Amino acid sequence: LMVWLRRCTHYLFIVVVAVNSTLLTINAGDYIFYTDWAWTSYTVFSISQTLMLTVGAVYYLTFTGVPGTATYYGLIMTVYTWVAKGAWFALGYPYDFIVTPIWLPSAMLLDLAYWATKRNKHSLILFGGVLVGMSLPLFNMVNLITVADPLETAFKYPRPTLPPYMTPIEPQVRKFYNSPVALGAGAGAVLSVTFAALGCKLTTWTYRWMAA
Repeated sequence: LMVWLRRCTHYLFIVVVAVNSTLLTINAGDYIFYTDWAWTSYTVFSISQTLMLTVGAVYYLTFTGVPGTATYYGLIMTVYTWVAKGAWFALGYPYDFIVTPIWLPSAMLLDLAYWATKRNKHSLILFGGVLVGMSLPLFNMVNLITVADPLETAFKYPRPTLPPYMTPIEPQVRKFYNSPVALGAGAGAVLSVTFAALGCKLTTWTYRWMAA
């Protein structure tokens, strides 16, 4: 049994990370996201999603050694989140208000970095990490632009159970900084390199555990 469990470790890890990614994004389409703290939330959201995608996708990619598996991991995250966020649709919100983060293009860049450098792990960490960190906030901002006006939707579909501090208010853009995309991309590009290295390290640990 232990031998079987050790050999299936990477599958278990993929499920755990992908589920946690889903939990992190479960409120991304909620109008709470567009309140007074909208752009602050967007930056934190961008960084958290960049790191979650990077560590899981790099782990899966280096474990299998097959370019394309990072994209497959991003697909798992996307499908899980669409299913989970279907609850908003069930509550009566319009379907174009259900925002699911755009992971796939960034995951494809990871695969491309791995493939173009002939499976060089260090190039994957450096180039792949920077590419994911810089691209994900941009892709998600474009994603949000295509959504129905969130503030209008918030007042059209009120949630009476919300406490007063969660009542939607007019967003105060530029209250903290001018560009949430630039800030998220800058911080994400630095931090995701570290998390890409962590993903590679997890592969090493997994192999050692499996061989024990």
